[in-house]
Amino acid sequence: MDYCKNAEELRNVLEASKALSPAADAVGREIVSVLRGGGKILTCGNGGSAADALHMSEEFVGRFSRERRSLPAVCLCADPTLLTCILNDYGADKVFSRQVESLGREGDLLFGFTTSGNSLNIVEAFAAAKKRGVKTVLVSGKGGGRLRGAADFELIVPSSSTARIQEVHTLFLHSWLEAVDEAFAGSGE
Repeated sequence: MDYCKNAEELRNVLEASKALSPAADAVGREIVSVLRGGGKILTCGNGGSAADALHMSEEFVGRFSRERRSLPAVCLCADPTLLTCILNDYGADKVFSRQVESLGREGDLLFGFTTSGNSLNIVEAFAAAKKRGVKTVLVSGKGGGRLRGAADFELIVPSSSTARIQEVHTLFLHSWLEAVDEAFAGSGE
């Protein structure tokens, strides 16, 4: 293990990711707009990215750092019985799209966390979202993969290291949660 090497690599990726700041800020504004308009946040991802998706949703329903009302968010990775039902009946590629077909409505916002941008179940989820009028946010790295250009908003971390990409994704995620807490804190909205 080389902590200093990893820290230096992260510092370089963070520096290169500053160019994503306008897009990250636009996503933060969109989240607030969707929630104020009565929409909900949907999140999905695989493996470590599923953990990011779950983290995001639970912080909306609970809270991040400030008191505010509970906000509607659903992590499409959270229900193991639902996931295995869809896996059994339709296969892994449909595990998120079937849920988007059921839960997604115009005015909602779907986040797809995928370090590679090549997760077929997220490709399918974005296609289902488009059909339902649900806006999409790609949170990725490694050039964006197959999903590059498929989302309404893209944050593609300029790195090929899964660990560094996920670390920057956490920074985006926490920034968005802070923006939401600020927008809804104490307002009773």
